Amino acid sequence: MKPLLLTGRDLTLSAFHAVVGDGRPVRLSSEAKVRMTASYRVVQRLAAGPDPVYGVTTGFGKLANQRIPPSDIRKLQLNLIRSHAAGVDAPLTREETRAMMLLRANVLACGHSGVRPLVVELLLTLLNRDILPVIPCRGSVGASGDLAPLAHLALVLVGEGEAMVKGRRQSGRAALAMAGLRPLTLQAKEGLSLLNGTQAMLALGLLALRRCEHLVDAADVAG
Repeated sequence: MKPLLLTGRDLTLSAFHAVVGDGRPVRLSSEAKVRMTASYRVVQRLAAGPDPVYGVTTGFGKLANQRIPPSDIRKLQLNLIRSHAAGVDAPLTREETRAMMLLRANVLACGHSGVRPLVVELLLTLLNRDILPVIPCRGSVGASGDLAPLAHLALVLVGEGEAMVKGRRQSGRAALAMAGLRPLTLQAKEGLSLLNGTQAMLALGLLALRRCEHLVDAADVAG
């Protein structure tokens, strides 16, 4: 099956369902890599500068007035993911998880988040190999962000959390090792970029829409 080129700009519903349901492989386009690299360099320049930049050289929320020394910038991003991985209840289904991974990769591929292409490439490698983060179904704060679900997704990228591999639940580190992959060392803003979005609710919404379309078609046939 010909891989889908992810550009961050033209993901269609048909392509979405081909990847999520039919297992069509995905790879990051050269166009997206150029945009992502440019925005990553901007973030790196800001991180090295003297000005406070929210979530890059400062803390988050009420800690936005706290400056983060350069030596702790990477630790800040990792701790953000760990602190928000607080979901509960049963995991999302395989289809829901795949949908969430694809949508998150697509958003980052737009090139506005300041993350390296390497981040999306690892996410797509996991998707293509069906190595799926275990993401609890409860914990999102809705339109303010699917912070907890996305944190559980991101944990596997850094070799933590849990993943499903061929029907077996195992640690994120073990899952990466079995696939010959190395965990990410997050750079400035990358933790924030992985968490800040609503891809869990969008994934569930698009899958619900597909089921509704099937029901309408079935009703037409029955009628």
